[in-house]
Amino acid sequence: MKGLFKGLGVTFKSMTAKKVTTSYPDKPLIMPDRFRGIQHFEPDKCIVCNQCVRVCPTECISLTGIANPDPEKKGKVIDTYDINFEICILCDLCTEVCPTEAIVMTGNFELASYSRDDLFKDRKWLDENNKLVRQDNNNIGAPQAARGGAK
Repeated sequence: MKGLFKGLGVTFKSMTAKKVTTSYPDKPLIMPDRFRGIQHFEPDKCIVCNQCVRVCPTECISLTGIANPDPEKKGKVIDTYDINFEICILCDLCTEVCPTEAIVMTGNFELASYSRDDLFKDRKWLDENNKLVRQDNNNIGAPQAARGGAK
């Protein structure tokens, strides 16, 4: 009998404690400032340098460029940019190495789908994925110490 009351005491104590769960779909989660979510890609800024492709440890990024159609301008323009989120580990290396800040991380993390084919995202989808863009990407000209890096 003593064990029953002890168990009920634990139950009643937990019933009055503060709730730690949230109603996730109804109330969105607030992620920390430096959370690494899905990438946002701005094709107008891309110079097709392929550094993001080279640095990617899982080789999930594919980038192709074509010669600039304007004969007076040198360089390439972007043709395709795809990320396979089936194998992407959201490591943030592609955003760190990008010289023009064409790739930035967002706080968006919702990629659940019923098909693996839906995890293959193209340039258009990544350009439209502009909600919850990380704020630390806006201080490009700031000193390294102000961005959180070493002096």
